[in-house]
Amino acid sequence: MTKVYGTGMYDFRRHRVAEYPVGAEPTPPPSTAVSEAKPGSNLPNSITLIEIQKDRLTKIATENWSIGADSDSEKGFSPELVKKIYDTELTVKGGRKSVPLQRVMILEVSQYLENYLWPYFYPETATFEHIMSMVLMINEKFRENVAAWICFHDRKDLFNAFLDRVIKLKEEERSLTTSEKINYLLFMINAFQSLEDEVVSKKVLKLARLQCWFSLSNGRFQLELCRNKDLIGKWKKIARRVKKAAKREESFDPSAAREAKFLRNLIEEFLEVLGSQVFPQKHRDDEDDEFPDAIGSEKIDDACVLYCERFMEFLIDLLSQLPTRRFIKPLVADVAVVAKCHLSALYRHEKGKLFAQLVDLLQFYEGFEIDDHRGGQMTDDEVLQAHYERFQAFQLLAFKKIPKLRELALANIGSINKRADLSKKLSVLSAEDLRDLVCSKLKLISRDDPWSERVDFLIEVMVTFFEKQQSQREAINALPLYPNEHIMWDESLVPSINYTGEGCLALPKLNLQFLTLHDYLLRNFNLFRLESTYEIREDIQVAVPHLLPYINNEGDTAFRGWSRMAVPIKEFRITTVKQPNIGEVKPAVVTAAVTFSISSYKAHIRSEWNSLKEHDVLFLLSIRPSFEPLSAEEAAQATVPQRLGLHCVRGCEIIEVRDEEGTLMNDFTGKIKRDEWKPPKGELRTVTVALDSAQYHMDVGDIAEKGSEDIYGTFNVLMRRKPKENNFKAILESIRDLMNETFIVPMWLHDIFLGYGDPSAAQWTNMPNLLETVDFKDTFLDVDHVRQCFSDYQVHFVNSDGTENLNPKPPFRIRLPKNLKGNVYALPGNVKKDEALPDAANDGHSDIEKLIIEAFIPPDPGPYPQDQPKQNSVRFTPTQVGAILSGIQPGLTMVVGPPGTGKTDTAVQILNVLYHNCPSQRTLIITHSNQALNDLFEKIMQRDVPARYLLRLGQGEQELATDLDFSRQGRVNAMLVRRLELLSEVGRLARSLKLPEDVGYTCETAGYFWLLHVYSRWEQFLASCAENKDKPTFVKDRFPFKEFFSDTPQAVFTGESFDQDMRSAMGCFLHLKTVFQELEECRAFELLKSTVDRSNYLMTKQAKIVAMTCTHAALKRKDFLHLGFKYDNLLMEESAQILEIETFIPMLLQRQEDGHARLKRCILIGDHHQLPPVVKNMAFQKYSHMDQSLFTRFVRLGIPYIELNAQGRARPSLAKLYNWRYRELGDLPFVTENSVFHRANAGFSYEYQLIDVPDYRGKGESAPSPWFYQNEGEAEYIVSIYIYMRLLGYPANKISILTTYNGQKLLIRDVINRRCAPYDFIGPPNKVTTVDKFQGQQNDFILLSLVRTRFVGHLRDVRRLVVAMSRARLGLYIFCRRSLFEQCYELQPTFRLLLQRPDRLALNINELTSSTDRHVEDTGPMHLVSGLEEMANIVHFKINQVCEARMMSHHYNQQSGHGQMLTNHVIEDMEVKDIPLESISNNDVDTENTPDGSNEQPGNLLDGVTAGVTQADNQEDATISNAIDDGNKMEE
Repeated sequence: MTKVYGTGMYDFRRHRVAEYPVGAEPTPPPSTAVSEAKPGSNLPNSITLIEIQKDRLTKIATENWSIGADSDSEKGFSPELVKKIYDTELTVKGGRKSVPLQRVMILEVSQYLENYLWPYFYPETATFEHIMSMVLMINEKFRENVAAWICFHDRKDLFNAFLDRVIKLKEEERSLTTSEKINYLLFMINAFQSLEDEVVSKKVLKLARLQCWFSLSNGRFQLELCRNKDLIGKWKKIARRVKKAAKREESFDPSAAREAKFLRNLIEEFLEVLGSQVFPQKHRDDEDDEFPDAIGSEKIDDACVLYCERFMEFLIDLLSQLPTRRFIKPLVADVAVVAKCHLSALYRHEKGKLFAQLVDLLQFYEGFEIDDHRGGQMTDDEVLQAHYERFQAFQLLAFKKIPKLRELALANIGSINKRADLSKKLSVLSAEDLRDLVCSKLKLISRDDPWSERVDFLIEVMVTFFEKQQSQREAINALPLYPNEHIMWDESLVPSINYTGEGCLALPKLNLQFLTLHDYLLRNFNLFRLESTYEIREDIQVAVPHLLPYINNEGDTAFRGWSRMAVPIKEFRITTVKQPNIGEVKPAVVTAAVTFSISSYKAHIRSEWNSLKEHDVLFLLSIRPSFEPLSAEEAAQATVPQRLGLHCVRGCEIIEVRDEEGTLMNDFTGKIKRDEWKPPKGELRTVTVALDSAQYHMDVGDIAEKGSEDIYGTFNVLMRRKPKENNFKAILESIRDLMNETFIVPMWLHDIFLGYGDPSAAQWTNMPNLLETVDFKDTFLDVDHVRQCFSDYQVHFVNSDGTENLNPKPPFRIRLPKNLKGNVYALPGNVKKDEALPDAANDGHSDIEKLIIEAFIPPDPGPYPQDQPKQNSVRFTPTQVGAILSGIQPGLTMVVGPPGTGKTDTAVQILNVLYHNCPSQRTLIITHSNQALNDLFEKIMQRDVPARYLLRLGQGEQELATDLDFSRQGRVNAMLVRRLELLSEVGRLARSLKLPEDVGYTCETAGYFWLLHVYSRWEQFLASCAENKDKPTFVKDRFPFKEFFSDTPQAVFTGESFDQDMRSAMGCFLHLKTVFQELEECRAFELLKSTVDRSNYLMTKQAKIVAMTCTHAALKRKDFLHLGFKYDNLLMEESAQILEIETFIPMLLQRQEDGHARLKRCILIGDHHQLPPVVKNMAFQKYSHMDQSLFTRFVRLGIPYIELNAQGRARPSLAKLYNWRYRELGDLPFVTENSVFHRANAGFSYEYQLIDVPDYRGKGESAPSPWFYQNEGEAEYIVSIYIYMRLLGYPANKISILTTYNGQKLLIRDVINRRCAPYDFIGPPNKVTTVDKFQGQQNDFILLSLVRTRFVGHLRDVRRLVVAMSRARLGLYIFCRRSLFEQCYELQPTFRLLLQRPDRLALNINELTSSTDRHVEDTGPMHLVSGLEEMANIVHFKINQVCEARMMSHHYNQQSGHGQMLTNHVIEDMEVKDIPLESISNNDVDTENTPDGSNEQPGNLLDGVTAGVTQADNQEDATISNAIDDGNKMEE
């Protein structure tokens, strides 16, 4: 097994995710040595905070650039210091490391770049070491996934000069070492991956433009111009500029420009390293011996191997982006990079496995199915036609010019388009003839190329150019969906969790742009497949060891242990192998029967195995352990499969499950009726499974061709996985189906989706078929609300007839101009609102445009209370109205919702207005989580959208806080119940009209009754009313359905006004019309008899708003297509938390109509400043950017978005901790005016504070297992504060404890269980969880532990900081190591605010309950807690008072004894040893500056504590609760 750098030692335990684990490095000199971690060791235990503080780099940083350094001791900038640091700390010699990672980390965290290198950078004087040091710091930022270019934005001109200096490094006299070449190359990779940054892209794209063709060979240059005739004109322009410059005697030679030669020189440098430096000892004259057949015996330069791998990554990145691919691909082909790599010794060397995989990936992208100059995707037919035309031209040339190739010229193309056949035909040519053919006639390479004298190279070039390539469709169809053992433990494809980012991988990347939709799907298919492979591998490594396999006396595998997720197989047999489908070679279907026993399991585990159902995925394992256990030395050298005894892994999908008597279990197809179901019998279970036919075909081929073992006779273990983690196959099938379909993304979205064209092209103002007049329903609460939302316009209200309305009231219709100024709310991410506003300050008042708004009176909804529509009560901000306006218009709408800005309310109002303006259209709602979907759905139910049009799909429906059932089955039942209710109403109506009641027997008869008796009477009534408008009592006397409406709560008609009574009559008729309309909708449920047909009809026809999670959409896509599911609008909540592919699939849950996509609107709502989608494997997250959401990519591309700009969750002071991250985030009037946000937090001097926590018992952070970070001091301190709050009377459900690591979460829970849970007056808090898990939630008070004391860790991701700071409404208390976090550049805007206050906890001891009238800005008498020990004693003192108060209040000796025991127990738990209880008295409490200037007496203190505990035990603070609940209307 090839060892790949960045992967650690195998451990059967499930690994924890690390932000940057560090491997072994060369040991520094003894005087300054820092303990380094060995491979696989636990870094946090190998380097302590004291060692970091004593390290010379830390001392240098403190003296020269660190925050907090003494300003008097600043020495200014010293180039000699930069050179010394670079030479002694930042360079390595040999090995697979390009930098000493730990040293770079220490320098980068100390802000070496931001505070020293960049402020003192001047392009004229900067030294080589200065430039390279900046390059290393930037690379380190990319490795850690933090913003790398942000510190350069304030000096863009100098940054441009810096990039010039970097490019010029290759021209300087000093030659770069191999490690420096790697770092330089990595910088260029990072730069080309940052094309969204304007300064970076402007500079680096010059290197990949037409000018680089000056370095092409003459033959290749002519060939490319012939292929792309549109470039001839551009080339002539360059030639004319050269001539004009020559006439003016100016120096202008574009061929000598740096940009013309840069990439060519890089490629030639790479080829030199590949040919002569990878194997430094190999310098033979005989070229045949230079590439030996015996691979693996030579000494290899690991640094050069890493360089070659990085260069392949660089070329792959260039060819996989259209802006760089267009002109770079001819350069790569001209040098024949792929052919030379194929023939290199490294390609076949055992240490070159990753390099070979990267070369193959480069070859794939070089031959990608795309028109490089038009940018269009080529179909399979177009690719095949191009291949035939190319081969036909070659055959014609051979026929005319090369007699030796006459046989090839006359051969059938199908017989010679394979590699072996073509090589054989070309072998008849001599070396010189072959060289003349390739270099002169075909002009594929230059004759000056030294490799052109090698026959094998020339044949490789020819074969690569002319052989028929397998199409992408064929490749993905031939690929098994289930991983096998070869892929699972290939570390270059599926790295271990501790990938550090130092090496590259053979993985595709998700970046800004994609070549085609097929390219997009292929990259996501491969990454999703490998990510799921990693998770399956982890599950196997957990499950198999528990089985304790061994070889018994008969030589067979047996098992001593048991595993919850894996069971030994009793019998396995293949049952069906069907003939291949037409055009395929793999079998159509392969099924097998697997029998196993559940006798050894307990009842609850048996039920898990019994709950297996159709479409669940299982894994078949072949376990054959060694006869004797491996020794320690053998185990250390063995691969993971060898240690497990694992020989093969195959996936399968359940078709059916039967019990011991052969009875079908868990049937959902309707074969077994509910009343016929019986519990399973016996202990044996037989599962019929569908095997992967592609994998089966490959296995059978290996048996036939290679004589391999029949693995299907060796399976002895069946493994299952948790259902929520086992949906990968359905998603992979959906992606593969999309590759095989002629699917169409809407034309208005296609280019933007791929990352090209005008970013604003899909905005509603640029779209056709706009809604010219929009009925905003209940969006506006009053006239002032309208004027506030359209302040840029002179609002003019009119009546329905066009006359001016002087007293307008909602609802309103608005006639929208296409150039609506409110569109300024939708801006690209790099544009501020002030910059986008037109300069109209001097235009005068007369130039303000008019906006015509129609105030109309809606029709009377009906006489019954249930007829009245539900009204919105949220006063939307102008920005929210802008989002609603954009969302109801066609096109792409992106809404960024910062914490607490009401994005859910905005989404619901978009749906509400859209439903009423486009009632025939259907809308699909997608969210990431069931919780978010339920929150959205519950708010929709509160709006004026009939419940019969709402449908909730998926498993989370039962968690909805409603008595109604919105699942498919629930909606069907509701429709059937409603049908009976409506038919009884029809019968009552018939009785009131003196007609037979049988008209209400069915929906059909009710329909006839409507036409013949109801509608006809209404028409007669209207006709008679037209002639009697002057009679006030006419309507009351002649209304035909007066008897039916006699049961209304109030009299329908007054008889005083004809118009008023006529309006009431219209409302009554509308009620009847709605009844019969609902009956017509129920008719289908009357005709369809089966539950399945009814539910399918409901989903595809009846429901107007269908909601599901993105996972459900991917799982059920095939079913949706089969049923003909249709929708016009897509609204996606939490879209910044959804993987790219899981966002894309919901756009394509329907088939196209007449070659066009039906989708009209796509509304994406999310927040890219909060945490991204979860990707478990760090390699896929760091290297492949798999955690990038479509929402975030669109923001990076500069697509305009609307950012909600007023939060209603937190105190304004708390919001300042994170609002700097947003464009203009302000506060809603609710949080600025409501008294609860003005009152201080009782017992605390500040509403937020950073508390510095020093080492506890001599240590800070620890890691009991790898990357399982804990901090005992912070855990104890935070629980003490929680107890203190509970003793004051703070409700437990209003307090949440958050931390940034799972290890600390478990430690805090353990401390709470020990110190809080046993006491009823304390109890556990609302939640103890991680920041990541708490995203989307909030609470009044948050206690936050940041854990780390050595390195900042993954909180450097500012998105995690934003989430952490934005969870609290009223109070936030952060426990961390100040000296560490104040140094972090990315976190400075927040920590600057935090550190304006004392870093010791400030308490107000005089406040004894959870309520106070003190203003939030009034700190009151402040007591600064010295540390954890003092806080523990304060808490203990209060607990002691509580116990005494309870004893006194009960007046019983037994209770008194119990209280004393309780007190003693608390004393032991608090572990207060240094300060005795007697020393804590009121004198220890700072009571100075109290309002009355007096000290509190013990009696008063006791009473206050008792009152606080009573309040905590019995009720919550009503004032806080009510005020916060009122605020929910405007919160997220």
